[in-house]
Amino acid sequence: MQSLQKQTEAKVAEGRQKNPAFMQKVDEIIAQSKSFQQGNDALTLGQNAPTFSLPNANGQAVSLANLLQKGPVVVTFYRGSWCPYCNLQLRALQARLSDINALGAQLVAISPQIPDGSMTQDEISNMDFEVLSDQDAKIAAQFGVAWQVPAFLSEHMRVDRNLDLDAINNGNGAILPIPATFVVDRAGKVAWRFVDVDYRTRSEPDDIIDTLKALT
Repeated sequence: MQSLQKQTEAKVAEGRQKNPAFMQKVDEIIAQSKSFQQGNDALTLGQNAPTFSLPNANGQAVSLANLLQKGPVVVTFYRGSWCPYCNLQLRALQARLSDINALGAQLVAISPQIPDGSMTQDEISNMDFEVLSDQDAKIAAQFGVAWQVPAFLSEHMRVDRNLDLDAINNGNGAILPIPATFVVDRAGKVAWRFVDVDYRTRSEPDDIIDTLKALT
């Protein structure tokens, strides 16, 4: 199976071919964000992960504390089901979920979308992990990965993609999570993390699995 990096690189190349001016502007925004070290406030190794209780796609509360009673937890933040890079990542994680579960771990995916808008019912039924709703990106902020969306990107999503993030996120479309993934050990501490303000770059499932193997 093609690596997630190869899949995202192909998606970026496709975007550059279809809309080079837009992708050039995104490059500039990402470069500027990195120069301001956005994402450097994210939790580091050994820090305690913030406790949370968030609604899943069916509106039922899922808490980190309860999940940790069963073993390590992989917490991944994604922007929303409207993001093609996020969808590539979720599919890649789904493909390796049996390996994650075999190591005693569980996976949760968190976005700011309201519970009934996070994914379609068919998509939910095909995902064997919890998809949670973090409205206002409050938990993302506690993990240090909340990002003020630049005006250029907000305008692009509103005009060019016809996306109303305020409606999708129940009133707050200005804040999105930096796509980030954390492995939280049973003691509630961060054992591994991947954080990159470039939303076109994602962690590899293999790296997550290697970390989980080291925890066993």
